[in-house]
Amino acid sequence: MAQAAFEDVVEDFEFLEDWEDRYRHVIELGKAMAPLPDALKVPATKVDGCASQVWLHPAVSGGAYHFQGDSDAMIVRGLIAVLHRLYDGLPLAEVGKVDARAELGRLGLNDHLSAQRSNGLSAMIERIRIQAAEAV
Repeated sequence: MAQAAFEDVVEDFEFLEDWEDRYRHVIELGKAMAPLPDALKVPATKVDGCASQVWLHPAVSGGAYHFQGDSDAMIVRGLIAVLHRLYDGLPLAEVGKVDARAELGRLGLNDHLSAQRSNGLSAMIERIRIQAAEAV
């Protein structure tokens, strides 16, 4: 079961039938995200496997997984915002149980991202899963 915030994204995507509008929506989600402070853009938070620069900074609060993220590419920043809605606030033990591919498939992203972006998205998902597992 996805987070309520992710369900909102699914509903928005159902309303937006044109993929250009969906891409714009993803970019807008990224623009609305607070930027990651430069002090947290360090090698330890950098995600390898992404064509653009990507940073994910984890935090655990009350047994729940939280993260901040950023990218130098607007569409990737938007994808981070989508992942934030999927994972942020989940209990640590639940993060690894999320079938991110299936959830993102509900948005049709699997069919509309370039191979490079898809690989980067997979790298971000894997980083999130590792961060949560290490925090348990």
